[in-house]
Amino acid sequence: MIRNPKILNKNRTALLVIDVQERILRVMRNYEQLIENINKLINGFKILQIPVFYTEQYPKGLGPTTELILKNLQPEEAIQKLTFSCYGAENLFLKLRDKKLDQIVVCGIESHVCVMQTVLDLLANGFQVNVPVDAVSSRKETDYNAAVMRFSNEGAIVTTTESVLFELLEECRSDEFKQISKLVK
Repeated sequence: MIRNPKILNKNRTALLVIDVQERILRVMRNYEQLIENINKLINGFKILQIPVFYTEQYPKGLGPTTELILKNLQPEEAIQKLTFSCYGAENLFLKLRDKKLDQIVVCGIESHVCVMQTVLDLLANGFQVNVPVDAVSSRKETDYNAAVMRFSNEGAIVTTTESVLFELLEECRSDEFKQISKLVK
């Protein structure tokens, strides 16, 4: 018997945190839950030793990544971009491809702009994209709902933070399982 090839595999997966910047964060819907779930993802990926990348959209205008997640992102450095899509972020897609990372978990803001365009460009370049809908947000509910529907319609896998983490764990007989279980409680 075989496993579904779309189940996340920690050897092929990376986390991409998009533009969670100080000056825009607090106008996002449910931003406290957003931050909590993004931190769960970052910390879970670190426990599992899976690569994490993060971007900043025009930091001169939107400020740096919020301190609410920045400490967990260390020692990684922000990838700066001026394009809405991460396609234009310092050859990020080529770095992912070179590291043989083809299952990308995408979180961040805003769902219908930078996250959406990145998801679409990742899909167009042959990546499997998983979007935990509890780790993305927009200012307006309508924009968020439209984005989630489009993620699904375009072929991204719509999921949740907890689903992503347990999919990557694969089994419950490890120290990582105990650590991840504490994260999601």
